Amino acid sequence: LENHPRVAWVNYPGLPGHKYHKLAKKYLPTGASGLLNFGVRGGKSGGAAAGVKFIEAATFMSHLANIGDAKTLIIHPASTTHRQMSEEEQAKAGVTPDMIRVSVGLETLDDILWDIDQALEAATKTR
Repeated sequence: LENHPRVAWVNYPGLPGHKYHKLAKKYLPTGASGLLNFGVRGGKSGGAAAGVKFIEAATFMSHLANIGDAKTLIIHPASTTHRQMSEEEQAKAGVTPDMIRVSVGLETLDDILWDIDQALEAATKTR
């Protein structure tokens, strides 16, 4: 995701550029977890709309607020779990309009990557 042209940013401590990467390597030597956030590039309609479109376009990832399931779960916090907050309050809570939260499940990695890729493409179409 870090190098995907349709992704604006990735927040995952397992990445070398993450501010907590050294701590993650020290305290989580077998991996930082299956939970990450990333931002969908805005496309024509803006970051929040692109985030919603990403969720709508996903085919087998489940749109649920919980984490740690056997299946891959996704959510767009700005339009769901944090929608009652103002944009300023969301920003203070670390929720950006383009943010997608992923809790990676046990499916085949190729299937997860395929679904993410096709949902990103649908979310960032310029037409």
